[in-house]
Amino acid sequence: MEYKNILASGLILGFFGILGALLVSGTEQQTRDIIIHNERMALLNQLYELVPQSEIDNDFLQHPLTLNAPEFLGISDTTAYVGMRQGKLAAVVFEATIPNGYAGPILMLVAVDSKGTLKGVRVVSHSETPGLGDKVELERSDWVLGFNGKSLTNPSESQWKVKKDGGVFDQFTGATITPRAIVNSVRKALLYFDQEHQVLFKRYIKETQEETPKKADIETQT
Repeated sequence: MEYKNILASGLILGFFGILGALLVSGTEQQTRDIIIHNERMALLNQLYELVPQSEIDNDFLQHPLTLNAPEFLGISDTTAYVGMRQGKLAAVVFEATIPNGYAGPILMLVAVDSKGTLKGVRVVSHSETPGLGDKVELERSDWVLGFNGKSLTNPSESQWKVKKDGGVFDQFTGATITPRAIVNSVRKALLYFDQEHQVLFKRYIKETQEETPKKADIETQT
């Protein structure tokens, strides 16, 4: 009788142990799913802030392109988000990294329209000094809006610099390194778009066309 009680107790404890583990695992997975969803929505909102949703008819995040262009975009593994409208290229948003910010790397989104004109720039992460270098954030100042409408020819190449270096872009009082680095990085992103936009467009079309048959096969199998 005592053996049966011990066995029953053991089975009960084992059952609740397994149940608890399943609940914890399920909760962790649900938490991860929520985090991934929130991160996706935050990125999408940032992209739509630069390229309004009304200007494109595709999903920015459905077919991001992985790029290897450290000489133009700062690191060897970065991403471009392609915006299309009626089958034509509408805009590309590049993730660009500045390794040499004053206080560390700076991650930006650089949006360029089909004609090579900047639609906008946003700094999405940095470690700049509060009150000085953090003015690169739109929430801190409107400095970053100074890139809107600029292109490789507006201003001229010699003026794609901060004013302290003879260019047209403002720097911050007591903080020139970060604005200088951002101006240089944005111009490099424009150069990359100018050289590679047709390649990016063709690659995007090819990858989306390759993805369509795969989806059709899955739907047929189900």
